[in-house]
Amino acid sequence: MNAPPGKDIWRSPIRGAWLTSILGLVLLVGLPVLFLTGLLSYAAYDPALGGRFNDPTPGKGILGFYLFEWPTRPAWLFWLTQGIHVIGGLMLVPVLLAKLWSVIPKLFALPPVRSLAHLLERLSLLLLVGGGIFVFVTGILNIQYVYVLPAGFYASHFYGAWVFVAALALHVILKARTMVTALRSRSIWNELRTGLADTRPEPADATGLVSTVPAEPTVSRRGALGFVAAGSALLALLSAGQTIGGPLRRLAVLAPRGGAEGPGPNDFVVNKTAAYRRITPAQTGPSWRLDLRGFESVSLSRSDLLALTLHSERLPIACVEGWTTVQTWTGVRLADLAALVGVREATGVAVESLQRGGGFGSANLAGNQVRDLRSLLALRVNGADLSLDHGFPARIIVPNTPGVHCTKWVSRLTFWT
Repeated sequence: MNAPPGKDIWRSPIRGAWLTSILGLVLLVGLPVLFLTGLLSYAAYDPALGGRFNDPTPGKGILGFYLFEWPTRPAWLFWLTQGIHVIGGLMLVPVLLAKLWSVIPKLFALPPVRSLAHLLERLSLLLLVGGGIFVFVTGILNIQYVYVLPAGFYASHFYGAWVFVAALALHVILKARTMVTALRSRSIWNELRTGLADTRPEPADATGLVSTVPAEPTVSRRGALGFVAAGSALLALLSAGQTIGGPLRRLAVLAPRGGAEGPGPNDFVVNKTAAYRRITPAQTGPSWRLDLRGFESVSLSRSDLLALTLHSERLPIACVEGWTTVQTWTGVRLADLAALVGVREATGVAVESLQRGGGFGSANLAGNQVRDLRSLLALRVNGADLSLDHGFPARIIVPNTPGVHCTKWVSRLTFWT
């Protein structure tokens, strides 16, 4: 049976409130997890430490109400939360696309506005759909190191997430009863046992999702859900390796920091190379000095640093793009360097790099990060001197700290109390 010209062009017989509600339920479980891990990621940047160093979202106002001193223990916490955020976000992409497909008749319904209440609902949908697409697209672009937003990724993603979550909360309030009714209308276990031959349209209802002239089914609801689940699993498989490491890293073909790492002491993933940051061997040669400031000022060569008491720690570097690497670092404790300039109980340190340009050439670290005895100014990695790309002559390594704050090519440390 053909649809009348210009009417009911969305004829899939599997569309309906039940399928939309199942997909919505998955998103309702997954999206709050992404939002929470995203907020934790923002807290890990310690924007309360202030200024242009740590806070890429100026004017956050009340949106920063939850901020707290980011802990250094366990050392793998940021690795875990950011891994969940990135991998979980990618896994939800097929679910989000399927959800948009399932409600597309509503997006093009005529007339576009029937009442004031309907207008408010349409506006909430605009923020919900637009915000969801914006947040997911900006997140994926960041994973791939594509920066095209004039306001920058961090500010855009942060504010976009709040708009999206606010619209999601309103949408859930408006649609909760419809969703519960739809989910109770049929058993998911029965649907998962229903093949193509037995697939029938849902009964027509007030949602407007069920076609009045449904076409013959080409896929069952079981098949559609299986296709979405397979897509999510495939995205996880092709991206999780850069976070998990080990043999899975070879499968991370969708991740810029996937692939094999190799056997060398310095042969592991690097974010920005020395050439990219315009660091030259002349800057890091024999004339390099580390400038320490506190109650006193001290200037140390690399040989001076190597003559101090050295410590080794096996710690991860985890980055907001989702990749992680775990190595054994050797260097001088930040607490010992603070003591050299008379700061016995440091409440923070400003770290400055030789690099010029870029968003994270400097960082502020909190007092608990300085005082943690595993926090190092690293000089070596895996028993070898740092390579230039990994921050030679010295770099910061702090447990449970975003990789961008493990500053490379350090030139100055200013401790305060």
